[in-house]
Amino acid sequence: MLMRVIPTRMHAAADYVVGVLLIASPWIFQYSDESSVATWIAVVAGLAMIAMSLMTDYEGGVVRMIAMRMHLVTDAALGVFLAVSPWLFGFADEGVNAWLPFVVIGLLEAGTAAMTDPEPRHERSPRGRHAHA
Repeated sequence: MLMRVIPTRMHAAADYVVGVLLIASPWIFQYSDESSVATWIAVVAGLAMIAMSLMTDYEGGVVRMIAMRMHLVTDAALGVFLAVSPWLFGFADEGVNAWLPFVVIGLLEAGTAAMTDPEPRHERSPRGRHAHA
């Protein structure tokens, strides 16, 4: 049985941090010159993560259109995608700076999704549910 120990408030903060990290990772980890494919994947994944977070029904959401459970499923899928993308898109042989961030961020993303409590604790959502005590 999975231990759902990460509250949605913490998950929301991590989503935005990881989204920005993904966008900046080609320059932080210095693989932007080595692989334009890796750069595009990181930037698009980061932007998608931030956009999904803005639309999720949790404490960090603004529009709150996406259910938290769907958000977690998408996070897990994104994590797996990131972890395998160096081999899927052929940039694994461009050096450890190119593939290691994808594997580490991807595995952490999938693990975080598995360990997050799917019930947000905000006061009220647009669907009228009340927070759990």
